[in-house]
Amino acid sequence: MKACVTPQPKTPFRNAWRSPIALAKRAIAGRKVHPIGLGCMNLSWAYGTPPAHDEKVKLLNRALDIGYDHLDTANIYGGGANEELLADAVMHRRSEFLLASKCGIVVDGPKRGVSCAPESIADNLDKSLARLKTDHIDLYYMHRFDPKVPIADSVGAMVRAMEAGKIGAYGVSEWSAAHLREAHAIHPVGAVQPEYSLWTRNVELGVLQACKELGIPLVAFSSTGRGAFGGVLRDPATLEEKDLRTKMPRFNAENWPKNLKVIEQFEALAAEVGVAPAQLANRWVLEQGDNCHAIPGTTSIAHMEENFHAATVDVPADAIAKAGEIINHSTVSGHRYHDAIRPTIDTEEFEDA
Repeated sequence: MKACVTPQPKTPFRNAWRSPIALAKRAIAGRKVHPIGLGCMNLSWAYGTPPAHDEKVKLLNRALDIGYDHLDTANIYGGGANEELLADAVMHRRSEFLLASKCGIVVDGPKRGVSCAPESIADNLDKSLARLKTDHIDLYYMHRFDPKVPIADSVGAMVRAMEAGKIGAYGVSEWSAAHLREAHAIHPVGAVQPEYSLWTRNVELGVLQACKELGIPLVAFSSTGRGAFGGVLRDPATLEEKDLRTKMPRFNAENWPKNLKVIEQFEALAAEVGVAPAQLANRWVLEQGDNCHAIPGTTSIAHMEENFHAATVDVPADAIAKAGEIINHSTVSGHRYHDAIRPTIDTEEFEDA
């Protein structure tokens, strides 16, 4: 008796070599985790009005239920509110996930600065531990590079926190390859967290290669282009005034129409392959190296589940390559940050930025 085979629709990608259907867990801070983690920021801050508290708690617990085991927060997200949310929502399930938080960015009203002085790191770590209602953070990042403080001093503070059992590993966020290498030579860096997505390729100027050479996990934030690749946003004018994207050049009235045309080509590719746009965007990041992780954030349970399964959907390798051809630094209009923020970023810049 012959097996019944369901005919497959013919597409340019159907017969191509395909990436593994399920990507294996990947190492970070001494632990193997699912390659898609959950960025928790916008549950409390940044992208408009957050959902009701009960909805946040429900989303976080649902995330753990389906297999998320890497939650990422920071002391500035909602002025500490995001850490407090995690304490209230999921700290009773502490053993189920790797907990990451950050220090270094100083917010004073509309003003932003950076402080990675040893005393600042120690003070902010203790405050984060108190808000999180835990005695240990698995991965603690310096959120930005502080040029005022010798790297050895900042790393020394992190090492002392590790020796005290307060953190398991330290990381850096938005650091250049040169400064990353300097820090790693003093004490191994547990992870690097840069912005990395189809339309933000700065890490490809040095950081990505440094991470591969040194064996450091790369944890990409904003892997879906701050929601641009989610298949939902069509007009940034509909965003709330307090939404951070309203100040970002790629979303302004001049650049967004150009970017939307490219995004629509990308969405057509995702539809042809049979995956959601956000899944293709996240999977593209994961395919850039076995050390690559992504931590997309969302306030939607449906989108949270969709993001998680980016590591298991069947995506042809040539579709991954095509996605990168459609959206990249050369095809995108506008810088990722406005002028007030750009001086705080240490990651290498393209010459035409």
